[in-house]
Amino acid sequence: MAIGKRIRFFRNRKGMTQKQLGEILGFLGKTSDVRMAQYETEARTPKHDLVKEMANIFDVSTHALTVPDIDTYIGLMHTLFALEDMYGLKIGEIDGEICLRLDKSDYSTYSSMFNMFHAWREQAAKLEQGEITKEEYDQWRYKYPELDNSHHWAKVPSQAVSDMLME
Repeated sequence: MAIGKRIRFFRNRKGMTQKQLGEILGFLGKTSDVRMAQYETEARTPKHDLVKEMANIFDVSTHALTVPDIDTYIGLMHTLFALEDMYGLKIGEIDGEICLRLDKSDYSTYSSMFNMFHAWREQAAKLEQGEITKEEYDQWRYKYPELDNSHHWAKVPSQAVSDMLME
């Protein structure tokens, strides 16, 4: 998730308007909401010091705001946290094993994600059973959904529609 969406997510979580956040950050009253809108739409990128200030206001780590670097364990964890926020990914335990699961409370998201995960699991099972090669599996993953013929996945609404529904 891009930094602008994370800023909006945490601002909304705190129940703040763009104007309120901008004023707390020290932007002039008349331009504070415009400045925050620019950050949230990613017309502008906040400098690290401003990200630190926002993280303090939201009472979160700067890692929670910035685009996660999945090449590090901390970045990967914050990516998983973002997936929890956006798609209802949950952590649990089955037979003493840590597992990730989908939250059924948002049926629309659950249904779409379940179908996509199911298609992925089918391909992984084919690889495990020797029905396809690692190269075929990788090609399926890296060209997804183009090569997916399971018809389990559904089209996800555009970002604009998703944002409208979230507000």
